[in-house]
Amino acid sequence: MTTLFPGFERRRVRTSGATLNLVRGGEGPPVLLLHGYPETHAMWHKVAPQLARDYTVVCPDLRGYGDSSKPRGLPDHSNYSKRAMALDMVEAMESLGYIKFHIVGHDRGGRVGHRLARDHGRRVRTLSVLDISPTLKMYQSTNMQFARAYYHWFFLIQPAPLPEKMISSMGVKYILGRIGRGRSGLKHFSKAAQREYVRCFRDPRTIHATCEDYRAAATIDLAHDKQDLRRRLTMPVMAIWGKHGVVEALFDCLADWREVAIDVRGRALACGHFIPEEKPQELAAELRRFWKGYGALLRRVLKTSANARQPVPVKSSASRSNSSVCTSTRSFEVHREVMNFAKAL
Repeated sequence: MTTLFPGFERRRVRTSGATLNLVRGGEGPPVLLLHGYPETHAMWHKVAPQLARDYTVVCPDLRGYGDSSKPRGLPDHSNYSKRAMALDMVEAMESLGYIKFHIVGHDRGGRVGHRLARDHGRRVRTLSVLDISPTLKMYQSTNMQFARAYYHWFFLIQPAPLPEKMISSMGVKYILGRIGRGRSGLKHFSKAAQREYVRCFRDPRTIHATCEDYRAAATIDLAHDKQDLRRRLTMPVMAIWGKHGVVEALFDCLADWREVAIDVRGRALACGHFIPEEKPQELAAELRRFWKGYGALLRRVLKTSANARQPVPVKSSASRSNSSVCTSTRSFEVHREVMNFAKAL
């Protein structure tokens, strides 16, 4: 798979709950790219090399996908909860030496990123989500239009082994049918990436694991999301969605994310659901602008904080009392500004 990622190294990283397959390349601030269904880290092959010019880019296969491990699902689906899958990513990134990082998640990867930002917010510099509204919002908004467009959300959650057997019986037609369902068909998907997706879904363990991902989303993930309803994300969030997709047609993506996050921006791109493969240059440009703005804000606040630590000249003993008050007031104001910035991250 490194042939799709020239200059990247392939690694296997063990976490407390899984063994993850990933590729890593580039140099600079760390970025974690999380893929969606029914794909693997290969979906980033058009975007990751562009970002690697200025960032360290890590592209893993989620638990249950690609060449990452595929534990058998538990009765409550907890080992495929987004909480468990997010912890995989935190532990993998830490083992690679990255404590804080940017996250970009498409589809299922966006849902893992959302939970990671919930549970491990201090590790997340920014969160970018691609072509999704929050899981709870989407389930609560279910109507006939949504059920027809996202039928797989309700098919894959059926008890095992019904969906597993049906998907296995369809084989290649199912996988290529899922990724090629948009108006442009398979036009934007490289043959090498298509072969990779098909290869992985020939493994019955992958089919079961990915069904478990969706079963968790409809059960334990909703319980976790409901527990966090009163707590909004504080790091900057960017939402990008396809203008020709279901999210554009049935949801107000920015409004939906502003219900769960304080600082949200974003827009639609002229494409369908699979943004990293349909509009890779445009996506990379949006990410760079977003991260550049974050970096500029961080430098401004750090500079303000550093300047505030400079001693205030004291001209005479008579002025020392007033000077002490001024220094105290200034330190308080700087502390308040830094705290406000931290809340906005």
